[in-house]
Formats: sequence, C-alpha cells, structure tokens
Amino acid sequence: MRIRLMLVAIVMGFLALSNAAFATNVLITINKVSQKMTVKVDGETEYVWPVSTGARGYETPSGKYRPFRMEEDHFSKEWDDAPMPHSIFFTSEGHAIHGSMYVKSLGRRASHGCVRLAPENATILYSLVQKAGMQNTTVVLRGGFFDGGFGDGFANFEDDLGQTTKKLQKGAKKRLFFLGQLLDGSY
Repeated sequence: MRIRLMLVAIVMGFLALSNAAFATNVLITINKVSQKMTVKVDGETEYVWPVSTGARGYETPSGKYRPFRMEEDHFSKEWDDAPMPHSIFFTSEGHAIHGSMYVKSLGRRASHGCVRLAPENATILYSLVQKAGMQNTTVVLRGGFFDGGFGDGFANFEDDLGQTTKKLQKGAKKRLFFLGQLLDGSY
C-alpha cells in the first residue's frame, strides 16, 4: 500500500513539473510612439493591434510589469463608472489594459493613462492571459524619453540613427566637393 501511494505521489509530482515546463509565456509590448501593441506567445508574434495610451497630462508609465489582477467586467471608480471590459491591471496605481468603445481614438494618445484596445482584441488578450496565467505574462511599455521607444526597441533606433548619419555625411561630402570646385574656379 505504501509503495502504491509513493508511486502515485511521484507520478503526480512529475505531472505538475511537466505542466510548469510547458507553460505558455505571453509578452505584451506597447509602443507609446507608434500606439501599437504586439502580443507574442512563446516568442512568436501572434497579434499587432492599435491602442490608445495616456493623453497629455495622463501619462501611461513606461517599464516592465507583471499583471496582478484581472476583471472581466470592471467599471472605473475614478472616471464616472466608465466601463473597462476585460481589464488586465499591471500597476498598483490602477493602470490596466482594457477594452474601449472609443475605437475611433485607437492609434493615438487618448486615455487617462490606461491602455485601450478594441473590445474584440481585449477579449482575445484577456483569454490568452487567463490561459497562460498572470505569472507567465509580461507587459512592457516603451516610448518614453529615455527608453528608446522608437520602433520595436533600441536596436531599431540605433539602425535608424546610423542610416540618418550616413545620409548626412554623404550630403556634406557633396557640398564640400562643390565648395572646393567653386574656390578652385573649376565650376
């Protein structure tokens, strides 16, 4: 009887560990410059959606967060009971990713600090995070002054800067050549 119980405990432990090893990871990246959200599941890009982040005076914070609370039907106590369907809260100050009826504002800064999504996209994201678990979900917000929020990260910013520098140098060389010819009287 003891051997049977030990075997059951070993098998149950193995199953628990194997489920943890195969947990789905969700990475939600919000670019406040382009007003786009990229959702990666286990490293593969699954969705790219337009969003609305904080309007002037209502900043959406930059940084890396882990969601800690989810509410399917939340209403904002701070903003006149505004509906916030499929809310995924990621800061203790109350910032969340949630659905919004203001779909015409998506793609530009318009919120009070939250990240707004089209309702159908918020439903999909909520379901993904619910399935993967908040502990396996990361929310990254970029686009502040110091975090290189241009494109999908700092590497793209460096590439853009390098290309711009080359164009400026080429233009400067042409102007210097023309100036040299002018001074020589060859022109």
